[in-house]
Amino acid sequence: MSEEAVPKVQKKETNPVLLEINQKIDELFDVFDEDQNKTVDVRELGTIIRSLGCYPTEAELQDMIQEIEEEEPTGYICYEKFQPMMSRVLLESRYKPATEEQLLKAFQILDRDKKSHLTADELKEFMTTEGEPFQQEEIDEMLQAAVDQEKGIVYYHDYVTLMLPEEGQNR
Repeated sequence: MSEEAVPKVQKKETNPVLLEINQKIDELFDVFDEDQNKTVDVRELGTIIRSLGCYPTEAELQDMIQEIEEEEPTGYICYEKFQPMMSRVLLESRYKPATEEQLLKAFQILDRDKKSHLTADELKEFMTTEGEPFQQEEIDEMLQAAVDQEKGIVYYHDYVTLMLPEEGQNR
């Protein structure tokens, strides 16, 4: 064994915050590592990152993928590249979710008539024409959760509480 390898082997992380972060990353990565070969499908990365309490935009997510993807993309992300990047993101508290106040303000801006709700059609139009466009699957999923099925409208004050991450999910 070379002398250079000894310090690396002997060094063990002792920072409790970093230990907890790395444990969360390990556990979640393992859930998506179907073949147990320390890789996950690149299409699962957004789900993994959001499950860790980070909410990057689609453009930011693509930047993260580019940072850790192999030079010749394989469609898979290796744990060895994901873990250090994700630890850094979590330690820096990047990509925090919007607050309840920010979400309510956004819906109120969309609610031009100040009626405290949006129709499903209004919401779908905003989701496809304003800002970063949503995928059809995302739109369908959101509308299913948000729309009052009897009235066909979104009471956004109620919906905002569903959008907030669970307490304790973020550090």
